[in-house]
Amino acid sequence: MCCRYYMEESPDLKPYVDRAMSSPLRESIITKLGRPLKVSGEICPTDIAPVIAPSRKVGIATVFPMAWGFTNPRGGSPLVNARSETACDKPFWREAWKKHRCIIPASYYLEWEHFTAPDGKRMTGQKYMLQPKGSPVIFLAGLYGMEENIPVFTILTREPSEDIAFIHDRMPVVLPGDAAKQWVNPNVKPEEIIGAAITDMFYDKFGE
Repeated sequence: MCCRYYMEESPDLKPYVDRAMSSPLRESIITKLGRPLKVSGEICPTDIAPVIAPSRKVGIATVFPMAWGFTNPRGGSPLVNARSETACDKPFWREAWKKHRCIIPASYYLEWEHFTAPDGKRMTGQKYMLQPKGSPVIFLAGLYGMEENIPVFTILTREPSEDIAFIHDRMPVVLPGDAAKQWVNPNVKPEEIIGAAITDMFYDKFGE
């Protein structure tokens, strides 16, 4: 699961921030949704944030402002995550999986430790920050679409690596730089890329 990530004001993320800020879509999205483009701090569902996706010229990666979360056809909360194991087969995600893939750049993602209390209830505890070891930027694999001329995105998840499974039973799909570039190319089969996902993660308590 991934329902929070964080963007630091860093030189590593600045190119993505600058491109999103100068995007022709920026003003129209902000006006329609009545929310600002967030380029630093904690990014939450429904926020507008920088996302890397192919432009109309196939294979050319561009940064667009997009809102986090597809509208849930069953009502309720937006769909901010999709399971990478089943997205290719689910009617709702199938087309995006094939041709509408994106990358969400961030400094790290955030997750609360989930555990079972003595009475059997599922509880949340410590909040953690997680990122690939030795990397100041994390590239989260996602899918995007258009809803009433507003670009929206979701983050793909997978089973976690063994060393972070105590935090949560899901983690986002994190791709290395080269694989991230290929991920947004609609002419590349996603099944050939997703196996390169990073699972060797650094984690630390957040906010302490």
